[in-house]
Amino acid sequence: MATSSDEMNKLSWRRFEDGDNVWDSLTEKIFVQDTSHKCPTYVHKTPPCQGSCPSGEDIRGWLQIVRGLEQPPEGLTWQEYAFRRSTDANPFPAMMGRVCPAPCQDGCNRNELEDFVGINAVEQFIGDTAIANGYKFETPPPTSGKRVAIIGGGPAGLAAAYQLRRKGHASTIFEANDGLGGMFRFGIPGYRVPRDKLDAEINRILDMGDIEVKLNSRVGVDVTVEQLEKDYDAVLWAIGCQSGRGLPVPGWQDTPNCVSGVAFLKAFNEGRMKVTADKVVCVGGGDTSIDVVSVARRLGHITKTGKSDLPETVIHDGYVAHDAAATAAAEGAEVTLTSLFPRAQMTAAEHEVHDALHEGVTVLDGVMPVEVLKSENGRATGLKVADCKMEDGRPTPVAGTERVLDADLIVSAIGQGGDLTGLDDFDNGRGLMNSDKFYQVPDKPGHFVAGDIIRPHLLTTAIGQAWIAAESIDEYLKQAEHKRRPKVDVHHFNLLEKMTEAHLAPEAFNVAERGDLRGTSSGNYAIHNYEDRSGAEIIPHDELFLAHFKYEARNLRKEEVPSAEEVLGHFKERVIGYTDEEAVAEAKRCMSCGMCFECDNCVIFCPQDAVYRVAKDEKTTGRYVATDYARCIGCHICADVCPTGYIKMGLGE
Repeated sequence: MATSSDEMNKLSWRRFEDGDNVWDSLTEKIFVQDTSHKCPTYVHKTPPCQGSCPSGEDIRGWLQIVRGLEQPPEGLTWQEYAFRRSTDANPFPAMMGRVCPAPCQDGCNRNELEDFVGINAVEQFIGDTAIANGYKFETPPPTSGKRVAIIGGGPAGLAAAYQLRRKGHASTIFEANDGLGGMFRFGIPGYRVPRDKLDAEINRILDMGDIEVKLNSRVGVDVTVEQLEKDYDAVLWAIGCQSGRGLPVPGWQDTPNCVSGVAFLKAFNEGRMKVTADKVVCVGGGDTSIDVVSVARRLGHITKTGKSDLPETVIHDGYVAHDAAATAAAEGAEVTLTSLFPRAQMTAAEHEVHDALHEGVTVLDGVMPVEVLKSENGRATGLKVADCKMEDGRPTPVAGTERVLDADLIVSAIGQGGDLTGLDDFDNGRGLMNSDKFYQVPDKPGHFVAGDIIRPHLLTTAIGQAWIAAESIDEYLKQAEHKRRPKVDVHHFNLLEKMTEAHLAPEAFNVAERGDLRGTSSGNYAIHNYEDRSGAEIIPHDELFLAHFKYEARNLRKEEVPSAEEVLGHFKERVIGYTDEEAVAEAKRCMSCGMCFECDNCVIFCPQDAVYRVAKDEKTTGRYVATDYARCIGCHICADVCPTGYIKMGLGE
């Protein structure tokens, strides 16, 4: 009789299969009872969530804090301590917890059990709690006397200003728009990125001081590069990609009601476009296209046909705005999204596609645009599409599948490009800028670059690049050689810093006083039997003892997603954040890959009583257990039962 799905809530996992009686490698072969020459050491590795995060956040670290495992220093609540750990890499936890597509969750080792940890949801909780409690960044050091010009006030530019200020450098942000935020403000709808919370996170950066802002100031047009080089000690280019790509099909060029997704969303986010068209067709498949169709469903259309009422009028003009009264007469819009790829391969987040379908969007996958059909007056009346298949990485129409989608507005959301007007010397020929591994502009000393202008990607990618660029700028300003970047280039947990924070730092060692004491594990002048491989290795699931973990369903964030009948005029935020209790419960699902989480398995199962808990007044994260090597026989049971893969048989010989 088959087991019912309701009963399938216990996981099983075996390290060894029946019939296994020969070691696969010499390294394992030597671990045979008391003939082993290896004893346990404690090895820190980077968890895959963090290794998958382009911002390089210490995700495991702030999950440990939220769950109550890593204790804050005296004077800090766990909520504020989690905020400080999170924002060491990314100053926008409230924003990124909402809109990041979360590659960290794809990498989460808990996917091997039942479901990933809701990292995004906990990050949103951290960010929202910080705003509600008015947490500020730590007071930065005095300024160095150096000032950096940052071109662009989006996620990359703001993150760079934040990281540079933490290093003691002042900056001036030049922003072409009339507000800071970049794609946060002008590319993502307010029901996904609440503007009050966006403003709070931006202002918290500016409140650090010595960060000047110049709005409506476009470098290359209003300000010359030569002037920047004269007035500033370094320049960071973070101008993003604010121009959309049109469809490469006949009929698109110069057709008034054919617009880019970037322009469509900018007109909406600036508050100028208040209604759209009766029939909207968007070509895409990524997150931008989902935002376009979701906005179109919320705006609806009006039956008036005056030129000023047409959506493309406000999209193309940049200054004209719809009459607010028009929204009162809005009716629902018929909205269709087409994608070259099958739904499972669309780059948009799966839950965003699901929400769009729930809101009444029609999704046609595996379809390619063929031609824009136009009326006698030159306006588009429809988009001819066809089923497609991929041949050598390029879509090819399937003969006999052509059909026409009626359209009053066609939106292309197939990619973005840079606008390098007045900056021809920086154009690499593709409308983008080149960068080396330190995010320097090649052959242009003092110029650095970060974000989409290198290659359009995720917001979290831009923020991560800004951090590395800020480190490179700091080294440049100090005339120091660029330090070698680690293979796993993220924000790593540092045991020595943690022990110093907990007042457990090793004592100073003076060889003249103590003599040569190499080989002892009892002296309090070093961190013994600990190896940090986090800069070189990401720990895979097969190094964990997965049988330790029980089935725990993910604590899903609540959502208010309107139905097709409710979506018109619905601009409330969809995502409802965690309570304290929900955040703690979800954080406890973290398996703490590559770091001890104090389960006591090694202490309980050690047959020699060689592994023991350190004294309470000496323990901290990463130093919960130790080994009496006079008792250890190298049986490696402790390593076998370590859920997190923190114990390795490596000490000896």
